Amino acid sequence: MVYGAIDLHARFSQIRIVDEAGTVLSDQRVPTSRERLVAVFSGHGAMRLLVEASTESEWVAQALEAAGHEVIVADPNYGPMYGSLRRRVKTDKRDVAALAEAVRRGWYRPAHRVSRTQRTVRQRLSIRRQLVRVRSGLIAKLRAVLRQEGLRLPRGTSRTVPDRVEGLTLPAGLQEVLSPLIDALSALGPILAAQDRALVQHAATDAVVERLQTVPGVGPIVALTFRAALDRVDRFPSAAHASSSVGLVPREDSSAERQHRGHITKLGSTEARSMLIQAAWSCWRSRTVRTTRLRAWADALAARRGKRIAVVALARRLSRILFAIWRDETTFRDPVTEALTVA
Repeated sequence: MVYGAIDLHARFSQIRIVDEAGTVLSDQRVPTSRERLVAVFSGHGAMRLLVEASTESEWVAQALEAAGHEVIVADPNYGPMYGSLRRRVKTDKRDVAALAEAVRRGWYRPAHRVSRTQRTVRQRLSIRRQLVRVRSGLIAKLRAVLRQEGLRLPRGTSRTVPDRVEGLTLPAGLQEVLSPLIDALSALGPILAAQDRALVQHAATDAVVERLQTVPGVGPIVALTFRAALDRVDRFPSAAHASSSVGLVPREDSSAERQHRGHITKLGSTEARSMLIQAAWSCWRSRTVRTTRLRAWADALAARRGKRIAVVALARRLSRILFAIWRDETTFRDPVTEALTVA
């Protein structure tokens, strides 16, 4: 069998083709395009190709699979794939040589390839997140300019910022200075509202997302983000593994009788972790009957360890509840709420 490896980059990529014995058949640098990558691996029959997981890896894998090759998208954090955890000299040629040897000998760990549906959801959520960041930056700059003039923006939501600025008595010329920020915020508001409506509509068509929203503090955006981050529930053996995939488990450095746990790992999806922490704050601040047990648990932990640690721990608990609901195809059921309903 013939094997191939790609050290993938945005504009040019290094490729290497070897035979069963490891003899190099081709080693060259090519433009990163569908046509060129398919052409460079033609003429050797069906091959097993390895590429590291990256921004471009999925479309490259799909293009080469359509050409009849077996493509492995590998986890770049798997040290043995490079033969050494410490490389004093790193070049594209050395990297692709290590990848070619890895695919020939099986020294790799496949990365999870997200489904087309959830990849689209991830893209839509990331665009929404970028728009929210832009809006936050505009509001922060507007507040700073007002403070320079001894003014304060009244409290309110981000959607009402233009109206709240209009209600201020501004010095001469300041209205003109602020007009680009106001215009940008006014234009951005409808765009974000449309994005939110589209995501809510999509959430309503997904049975899994609807079940996840039965958990206190979890709305459409949180549920969609969690679903898109995990992609498939069956790839995790337990709820603890799901929590670990979004970086909500503590670091650990233990040996023999010594046990030390530190801050959370913060691995995996930053957005999913952030959304779960926001959901935890919402759940803890809620005063509904449905959150009674979760709030009591968080209150007891906060009394011992502080609010921040309690919120992160509550986010971890929510992630495990969400995982169980998804896995078992059920909804959130709180004993306190059920008892009051029966009474």
